[in-house]
Amino acid sequence: MNIKCRGEQFILNKERAIYWPAKHMLIISDLHIGKTAYFRKSGIQVPDTVGLTDLQRLTSLIKEFHPENLLITGDMFHNKINSDVNAFMEWRRSYSNLNVILIKGNHDTLRHEDYLALNIDYHAKELCCAPFRFIHDIPEEIDEFYNISGHIHPGIILYGKAKQQLKFPCFYFGKQQAILPAFSIFTGLKIMKPQKGDLVFVLTPNKIIQV
Repeated sequence: MNIKCRGEQFILNKERAIYWPAKHMLIISDLHIGKTAYFRKSGIQVPDTVGLTDLQRLTSLIKEFHPENLLITGDMFHNKINSDVNAFMEWRRSYSNLNVILIKGNHDTLRHEDYLALNIDYHAKELCCAPFRFIHDIPEEIDEFYNISGHIHPGIILYGKAKQQLKFPCFYFGKQQAILPAFSIFTGLKIMKPQKGDLVFVLTPNKIIQV
């Protein structure tokens, strides 16, 4: 789905990503590489294919859009180096020419040398690329930049014909900020309550629906 945001064209993709053609940039949030291995180490049974599925989806997006830049607005990683991160290292070698930019989130606790080894350019707090500020969480102060963040894993409830409640991830565009859905499929949802003028784009398994 093509939309306009602050005069810029964005392409919303049902795989929980935005493509910004003017900057040749693919934008995602909350990839949480290493989360499944972290849970397994804690004794919680999670299929190791979950993380691989996320990387496969990311690969498909790169083949579709051919971006020069991949921007992650926080929580690219979930914890420390583990088997899931090692799988990402192999993936990274296949796309060594891709410029990967990370805005560090609360789960991004790798060492400086780890990011260097993965060829990741990271920013501790934010990245301003007019007219947008890319940041992990919504900032407290509002200025001339339109904020694009992640962190809370936004979702929305739709009601079926039998009045059943169906929960889906969504892109949420407010007056001063946009919130991206978590890219990883192994995440929960924070149900949003849209205000007048807000735009919500729901991600169903087959398509994007504006509600």
